[in-house]
Amino acid sequence: MTDWVGTAESLITSPWLYPLLLAASFLDSFLPVVPSEPVIIVAGARAAGGDTQLFLVIAATALGAFLGDLVPYGLGRLLSRPLLAGLRPDTRRRAAFDWIAGRLAARGGQVLMTSRFIPVGRYFVTLSAGAVGYPVGRFVLFTALAAAAWSTYTALTGYAGGLLFRDDPLTGTLVGLGLALVLQGVLVALRRVRRRPFSVRRRASPRRARPRLPCWGRRRP
Repeated sequence: MTDWVGTAESLITSPWLYPLLLAASFLDSFLPVVPSEPVIIVAGARAAGGDTQLFLVIAATALGAFLGDLVPYGLGRLLSRPLLAGLRPDTRRRAAFDWIAGRLAARGGQVLMTSRFIPVGRYFVTLSAGAVGYPVGRFVLFTALAAAAWSTYTALTGYAGGLLFRDDPLTGTLVGLGLALVLQGVLVALRRVRRRPFSVRRRASPRRARPRLPCWGRRRP
């Protein structure tokens, strides 16, 4: 397995660092085994000492994340029929898919932007968006905004740690990682609290009819 963090450290003063950041954020958009956040935080922390350019760190990771999110979305659109056929009624997977489809129809921009900050959640949301036929124009717009926000947030957590421990890059990187984990934990907790009323309603009426997909999510025969 590639040591992404070690490779980033070895390239910290090289121009090749930025293609590495782009590749890591691109692959992490659909391959959870690629740890893009630690790599970005390392680069952000070293920017506090002048070893990297913060703007280029943000730009490279934002571009990679944006392009990467197009992959599961495209696969979802391409394989929508077999994906939907494989989701049997009255299963947890089908319920989760229907819930995501409903959220995309009601607040698609918010869902796409917040899910980008949740490592596992973003894979399912982008794939589901493609499977239900979420409009390409809206997806591109909100995904671009989400990628820019996520990249800025991740790089700045590393930069904050680097500023606090400018003479100790390792400690600064660890502090940046800690900040990122805390903020991600808060975001996940808030999403679970918001989903709780839905779960309670679903348990109270288990035979409720499955929600229909929005008009843009129904495929032509």
